[in-house]
Amino acid sequence: MSFQDKLYPAPTNSFLKQEDLDKRPILDVRNLGIDFGGLTAVDSLDLMVGRTEITGLIGPNGAGKTTVFNMLTNVYTPTRGSILVDGVSTAGKKTYQVNKMGIARTFQNIRLFKDLTVLDNVLIGMHNDMSYHLVNSVLRLPGYWKQEREARQKALELLGIFHMQDMAQLQAGSLPYGAQRRLEIVRALASKPKLLLLDEPAAGMNPSETAELMDTIAYIRDTFHIAILLIEHDMNLVMGVCEGIAVLSFGRIIAKGTPDEIRSNPQVIEAYLGKQEG
Repeated sequence: MSFQDKLYPAPTNSFLKQEDLDKRPILDVRNLGIDFGGLTAVDSLDLMVGRTEITGLIGPNGAGKTTVFNMLTNVYTPTRGSILVDGVSTAGKKTYQVNKMGIARTFQNIRLFKDLTVLDNVLIGMHNDMSYHLVNSVLRLPGYWKQEREARQKALELLGIFHMQDMAQLQAGSLPYGAQRRLEIVRALASKPKLLLLDEPAAGMNPSETAELMDTIAYIRDTFHIAILLIEHDMNLVMGVCEGIAVLSFGRIIAKGTPDEIRSNPQVIEAYLGKQEG
């Protein structure tokens, strides 16, 4: 979608791309909030993400962006509100169950198993596909070996898509920073998500790595036909790849729209730069 394309009104004061209007949103968040003690960290958050949309969640430091991600994955239990993933509530679910429902994420601080190989990291991400019983795994029965072979093949194919197949046997912690970022994304994709959450994926990257990441994000959406919600401070990346943007300030969404609408929104400018004295 180009910057000139429109987002169309949807329920809960949200906006969707035209091609997603007649489809159930992959993420439907309504009146979400969380309190820590007497402090409200996030309040009255409404957010809808279409099935193939790339959406940015931006805001100043301390706005509550990572807290939102932690609620979406049930690392934090919301104090109020609802989260629907493909129409199903996440209430009462464990984090691993939310992952099985279709949400995978990366982290601002890379969380790889750095002493394991690149291939093993991807295989760990494929746990949702593994269905052999404990007895099969303990006794190494044929069903176990069959699934292991299939999983390794799928993991190598996934690495190949991101030009990392030749790194499969390298120790994950030995990879350059940008490659570790890509590996974390590959591991998240290995769980076959419907929605991929990227928490500051460009953190620590140089300009050329960030430009490559922009292409990677668009490629993931187009290849895997999934939605992507990202937190990012690099505005060039956000404006260059996101189709819709929501702006969070002091735990509340203050604006939603296309990149052009957001960059010229007075509330957004004030949130980032402070109110200018007349």
